[in-house]
Amino acid sequence: MKKLLALLSVLLTLALATSYPLVVTDDLGRAVTVPAEPQRIVVMLPSATETLCSIGACDKIVATDDYSNWPPEAAAKPKAGGLYNPNVELIASFEPDLVISSKYGKLTEALEKLGLTVYAVNTQTYDDIFRTARNLGRLVNREAEAEALVARINQQVYALESQAAKAKDRPTVYYEIDATPYTVGPDSFIGTLIKKARGVNVIPAELGLFPKISPELVVEKNPEVIVLGDAPYGVTAAKIAERPGWAGIRAIQDGRVCELTKEQTDVVHRPGPRVAEGLKVLIDCFHPGLLGE
Repeated sequence: MKKLLALLSVLLTLALATSYPLVVTDDLGRAVTVPAEPQRIVVMLPSATETLCSIGACDKIVATDDYSNWPPEAAAKPKAGGLYNPNVELIASFEPDLVISSKYGKLTEALEKLGLTVYAVNTQTYDDIFRTARNLGRLVNREAEAEALVARINQQVYALESQAAKAKDRPTVYYEIDATPYTVGPDSFIGTLIKKARGVNVIPAELGLFPKISPELVVEKNPEVIVLGDAPYGVTAAKIAERPGWAGIRAIQDGRVCELTKEQTDVVHRPGPRVAEGLKVLIDCFHPGLLGE
């Protein structure tokens, strides 16, 4: 039986092997040609770094953005700036045969002018997590590993979702990304996690995936739980209670404001392989004690 499973694994890997040169369409709608299997990759967004490492391509990464801090081997890679302050010259100096960038910012255009191969990623919905994992797996000839990652994430999320389904209530929730305030719509990947954690997002879907809202909308919606994804940057329950009208919100009145740590915001805000850990953070916030230790 073990020999049969090993043979099937080999056959699956061969069947999913990427052929080069590879022409793919990235999330900017650009046709990107990858001449050969990438050996030197620069990754400029944390979720993509985590995904590549989770499918066995971490050793190909020669540099990352400033915020890629997981896994430890990725954290130790040279850093080349962030989304809005990338060091273009430094990126080019690593002589990458592939750069993974965000759809946002102007890095893709700048690197293209230098003749580098750039693939832009835009992972905003829950389904995008799996689409991006498969796309990255194809780019780096790790398609079988990407499928295994997708299966593993689904298994982890299903197990947690099944436990969350035992909750006796479904509290209304406001999730704050930052004090602008930016928040999350129901159709965003964080919005989907809120639903899977047995919460009800108070933000209307028609406002978009990650909308900037009026603070008065939160007062009007009067959520039972508030999650502060910007807590690591000094936003606290005490501070939001000082906002006009917010002191009377049920979540603040009842002490149901979750101030996330930096580690917690990393797993909730990154649409990548640790999404189940992000779901656990939200379940623990909405339904304390439900998951046990």
